[in-house]
Amino acid sequence: MHYKIDTKEKFTVLSLLDPSLSSNLVPELSDLIKKLGSTSPKNIVLNLEPVKDWDLSIIALLAQHQEVFYDNNTSFVLCCLSDGLQNSLDLTEFGEVMNLTPTESEAWDIVQMEEIERELLDSDDMEFSTQE
Repeated sequence: MHYKIDTKEKFTVLSLLDPSLSSNLVPELSDLIKKLGSTSPKNIVLNLEPVKDWDLSIIALLAQHQEVFYDNNTSFVLCCLSDGLQNSLDLTEFGEVMNLTPTESEAWDIVQMEEIERELLDSDDMEFSTQE
């Protein structure tokens, strides 16, 4: 599996460079996402621009990681899906749970908005607990 990693202040961009993501890549991709999600910055933008097709097992893996990231109050955003990827995703129930954007720039915006939202929710929780 070929990929590029670009670390920003609030997130890491993981760009997958292979045109096809088959089920035999699930363990390697899962390990890579876990590794990136456990180091700072913990938010991930997954850029799929060069990818033209993917197996259902890859879609399921990404949906599982999406859930784990949100359970851990971090962001996981997929961007730049080709029409083929979008069409295959639309045939599953996973598209409803995934955070998708058409461009990497919009994915950055989503991560930053979610960070602000988490900070506001944390400050509201702290304010509420001090008033009790």
